[in-house]
Amino acid sequence: MRVLAGLAILCALALAACNQSGSGQLQAGAHITGSLDASDTVKQSGEIIDRYTLHGERGQQFIIRLNSDAFDAYLYARGPGTLSVDNDDDPTAQGSHNARLVVTFPQTGDAHIYVTSYQRNATGAYQLTVEQPNTAAPTPAANTAPAVAGRSIDGELAQGDAQLNTGEFVDSYPFDGVAGQQIDIRLSSTEFDPYVDITGPNGFEQANDDDVDANSKNSHLIVTLPATGAYAIHATSYTSGETGHYHLAINPTTQATPSASAGASGDMLALGQTMSGTLERGDSTLRSGEYVDTYHFSGEAGQRVVIQMHSDAIDPYLILVAPSGAQEDNDDATPGDTHNSRIETSLGESGEYSVVATSYQRGEAGAYTLNLQQGAAATPITGVSAHRIFAVMVGISDYPGTENDLPFTAEDARKLHDTLARLGVLDQNSVTLTDAQATRANVRAAFLRLAALAGPGDTFMFFYSGHGGQEPTQVSATEPDGKNETIELYDGPMIDDEMGQLFDQVHARTALLILDSCFSGGFARDVVSHPGVMGLFSSEEDLTSAVADKFQAGGYLSHFIQTGLSGEADENHDHVITAGELSAYVRREFAEEVRNVGSVNSEGERNYQFPVVDRGAVDIDQPVLALASN
Repeated sequence: MRVLAGLAILCALALAACNQSGSGQLQAGAHITGSLDASDTVKQSGEIIDRYTLHGERGQQFIIRLNSDAFDAYLYARGPGTLSVDNDDDPTAQGSHNARLVVTFPQTGDAHIYVTSYQRNATGAYQLTVEQPNTAAPTPAANTAPAVAGRSIDGELAQGDAQLNTGEFVDSYPFDGVAGQQIDIRLSSTEFDPYVDITGPNGFEQANDDDVDANSKNSHLIVTLPATGAYAIHATSYTSGETGHYHLAINPTTQATPSASAGASGDMLALGQTMSGTLERGDSTLRSGEYVDTYHFSGEAGQRVVIQMHSDAIDPYLILVAPSGAQEDNDDATPGDTHNSRIETSLGESGEYSVVATSYQRGEAGAYTLNLQQGAAATPITGVSAHRIFAVMVGISDYPGTENDLPFTAEDARKLHDTLARLGVLDQNSVTLTDAQATRANVRAAFLRLAALAGPGDTFMFFYSGHGGQEPTQVSATEPDGKNETIELYDGPMIDDEMGQLFDQVHARTALLILDSCFSGGFARDVVSHPGVMGLFSSEEDLTSAVADKFQAGGYLSHFIQTGLSGEADENHDHVITAGELSAYVRREFAEEVRNVGSVNSEGERNYQFPVVDRGAVDIDQPVLALASN
């Protein structure tokens, strides 16, 4: 099921890159009097924002305080590297609506500090101060000293430490790692339930709650580092607010560092370069069992790239992972092409990307070639009329009983209907089904009727916001984890296989499957393989999706689809939203707004929410929606 509002992690506010009355450079000892004014930057969610810049050295720590008698203060910081922290109320001053943020730099660079309010449209004066707990910086503070393999650290989680968005205190220890290096991390305590986490380049993260081998609540994690770069080990607790002493041990293992042969994790790709590699026994694997080779390249936001993988020995499958951790997948370059996989995309972020070369089915081994090219610049599209969108929009907030109800999800469907209707592109036959209307029979009937009406010049859309689930099934090529994913309709589930059968009946120019529900990424293999089908899913196939309380939306994807189709996704301002522009917009908004929003799998193991965007064989410049010109 989707994470309910009361359990959802407070969403990260969006980054704002424009002139603001409160903008400026911060430094230790700064005391600034500012004001949130109606003329300042206003985010889509309604909060007014002032932005400042703070430079820090790796391991350097700052304490930032925001006080105001006029509004409920809210602080958050983003970058460099993995830095992302938020604070609403100062944890050291019970009952206070002032904000206090502890910022520890995982690497040298500039952080953006955002001054805002918890409520929308709040204005008024504020005081912003910056302190350093250790004036001898850049020497790291006691609980942020660089971690070194072969080192033991005795520390303490205490009031005043940095906090995760979910309230747990955390001490972070940065260190420089080398691709292929393997380390053994153990976090133990007799005063709280330990939880250890490691983050690093390209969105890398691994975590552990309990040491299963020792039947202990202490944490034990053996990690092979995928790339050379800056990492951080985070010592925290399983439950928010826990404090106490701990012992952190970081030791090298006896595993040898792998050779830098083609395809070894950490190989860099250059534009125009073709690499030869082999998937074989002994390679790293995906959780579902497929062998993988991982490559990296540096990209800039807005840059268009083409990645192609060819093999006569395996059915190739490509995964592109952005710096934030968001990913884009492709199976076949064209439907039925089992020898080529191709991703053509516009990069949504600047930074280091990972290209995962793998296979469609587990256990496949054989040689392949991989190529990275600069993509052709987008050409503004002219003469595209407002093709009709035949849409089935489903949202369920009121499930039978009371324990499974969701906030805002029915409203997601109604908002999307209103947006498309206001744009003048929604065909009058389109259907919106909410709550008790959204039965299996009604959804199937509406889908088949709209699919029959949508012609080769139209766009077909199926949108859903509500609960998602998983059901056991036989392991197969489309279900390597042995689980069917479901959307939970009012009177029962609809599984991914059934959704795939329904999309067999669609013959529109472009078909969109948009699912904002837990485990929704599992629908990609069953549906996006159909010609002309593009999928946008709120989370990976084994992870939950959070409620987007900050946007008064049932889910983040629902909100971004509505704002993107309203015109925000029209990157080149040609009044046509293409498949590539919509994909890039969703990935970019998730990277900025949903960074560090928590998620869990069906076993309760924690991770973070990332979207799955899969255009299949839909061309990057394929028009999805034409906006009216002003």
